[in-house]
Amino acid sequence: MKYKKIILAIGAGIILSSFAQAQTLNWANFTKDDRHIINLNFGYDYAASFGAAYGYQLKAPVPIVLDAQFSMPAGENLFDDFKSKAGAQVRIFEWKSFCFSAEAQGIFRRYENPYARLLNFGSEFSGTIGYYRPSWFVAGQAGFDKAIVTHFKNSELYEDNYPRVQNGWYQPATGGNFFYGLQGGYSLRQISFYLKAGQVIEQDFKSSPMIPFYAQLGVNWKL
Repeated sequence: MKYKKIILAIGAGIILSSFAQAQTLNWANFTKDDRHIINLNFGYDYAASFGAAYGYQLKAPVPIVLDAQFSMPAGENLFDDFKSKAGAQVRIFEWKSFCFSAEAQGIFRRYENPYARLLNFGSEFSGTIGYYRPSWFVAGQAGFDKAIVTHFKNSELYEDNYPRVQNGWYQPATGGNFFYGLQGGYSLRQISFYLKAGQVIEQDFKSSPMIPFYAQLGVNWKL
């Protein structure tokens, strides 16, 4: 039991440091005829990372964008660690140039080191409110990233040192992080550039994860 708690604590810290972020949109530069969005980004959460995303706008009374995202840290073994997410973003409220949107995502993360391979399923919920113009925008975002369940497969190296350690799914939920920050961008007709950065705090509001901040620079293409 002691060994399980050790590796669970280490894995939880790494998994939760690598939380996913909502796709950043300029709602004033986004019309009902824009259906497809391609995104490329580079940032830092628990390490320098790069990613890509695809969004599709539904034909609906309010703007709803379904999206899928994939990212991985920059390193020698690219697919040892990665995170993917899929969900929807909805613009709920609009008044003049002010907009409020909400997003819900399902998350799958993988992390591997010499001691264990971790597979995690989680969720993310966030809200964004800001001032949007066709050529620029600035907004604030807050959300919660929850690691729901994690599968541990221990390496032979770890099992040699701790023979009693067990592989398998571990519950209850590993933990969660609140995040909050600012974002802004500049938009042309079909292309938007954005930058966002913020702070991360664990769900107990008393401690911070391994890396307590995040930043991302990205570009969106409307097709």
